[in-house]
Amino acid sequence: MRTLLGRRTPVTTALLIAIVLVFVADVLTGLQLTQLGADQRNLVLAGQWWRPLTSMFLHGGPLHLVLNAWVLYQLGSLCEFMLGSRQMLGVYLVSGLAGSFASLAWQTGASVGASGAIFGLMGALIAFLLRRREMLTPSAKSLLWQLVGWAGVNVYLGMSIPEIDLAAHFGGFVMGFLLGLVLQGRAPRPQPQPLMSQI
Repeated sequence: MRTLLGRRTPVTTALLIAIVLVFVADVLTGLQLTQLGADQRNLVLAGQWWRPLTSMFLHGGPLHLVLNAWVLYQLGSLCEFMLGSRQMLGVYLVSGLAGSFASLAWQTGASVGASGAIFGLMGALIAFLLRRREMLTPSAKSLLWQLVGWAGVNVYLGMSIPEIDLAAHFGGFVMGFLLGLVLQGRAPRPQPQPLMSQI
């Protein structure tokens, strides 16, 4: 799959496929989100430690899925392009877990969604670009401020809409931002060398 950036992003593609397949399985089985692995404090404390991870691939409905998938496509593609596939996957998983545990600390109800991981990608991109702000092109600077504005809008929405798990968003963003401060950019691909120098 090629993104709008014209670059291959296999991890972003795989994550998108995974969350869609999990949602289809959810619909077909008719199981409750808690049965499928939603993040819930009492169950995690009872020993079901996989829930902070499995909840990242569950969604509460078609709209929730579509919105997260669209943002994941945009931010995941950009992050994978800048950081490389392995680092992007690391940011996604670590930030998602940070968001899940922040949610556990803040609320007792069930929580699902990839939002914590997605906010981690946003935080990583912002930190990564801020570190290089003196070298950024005008378009890259514009992208940086768009990301900052997008983060601000989402904080406002999270405070305004009770159904949004603001703790997961905040936990994921902070972890992603910290990772973005230390991660290196994608290594340039080596250019092929001629077999013989021209005379």
